[in-house]
Amino acid sequence: MTDSVDRLECYADYVCPFCYLGKQSLEQYRETRSDPLELDWRPFDLRSGKRTPDGSIDHDVDDGKDDQYFEQAKQNVRRLQAEYDVEMAQEIAIEVDSLPAQQASWYVKQEIPDQWAAFDDAIYAALWQDGRDIGDIDVLADLAADVGLPVDEIRSAIDDDGVRTDLEERFSMAQQRGITGVPTFIHEGQVARGAVPPTQFERLFE
Repeated sequence: MTDSVDRLECYADYVCPFCYLGKQSLEQYRETRSDPLELDWRPFDLRSGKRTPDGSIDHDVDDGKDDQYFEQAKQNVRRLQAEYDVEMAQEIAIEVDSLPAQQASWYVKQEIPDQWAAFDDAIYAALWQDGRDIGDIDVLADLAADVGLPVDEIRSAIDDDGVRTDLEERFSMAQQRGITGVPTFIHEGQVARGAVPPTQFERLFE
């Protein structure tokens, strides 16, 4: 990467439908650019407050998100699907825990960065296009194989306490930076929150 390449930080969690929709909008903006754009993914954990010590998700934890919240979220997802011409297998994925996917993705970003973008695309597509459980290690291994990644390394990364600790530190850093929701896009101090349209990405870089 050279200094002349525009860089966009993106705080995101794979289980967030708006992160997927924001990614689709970003790709539409990228198609209008003549210059390259470097995407710098910053992991964010939407399930952290509901994850139990054994790794399961406790849906009884009160996080302020009731049935009315989820119904509104579904409506917003449907609206953005139409706006960005994106088809999705599901509107929300409450039961899915993205931590294994984030561990695998973070490992690839650090160790095999040239293949990270393809793996990132594959994870999003598996969940939102195919309705697969990206919390399942076998699913992630299949995705890794599909994009030519070393499957044994990916399986090891998902079980690696060091990778998980590093991720948790990144989550804390995001919160300390004032990131409260995803997706959040940042370019040279300018911030765009949510699944913003391509025109808003264009304004970020003006």
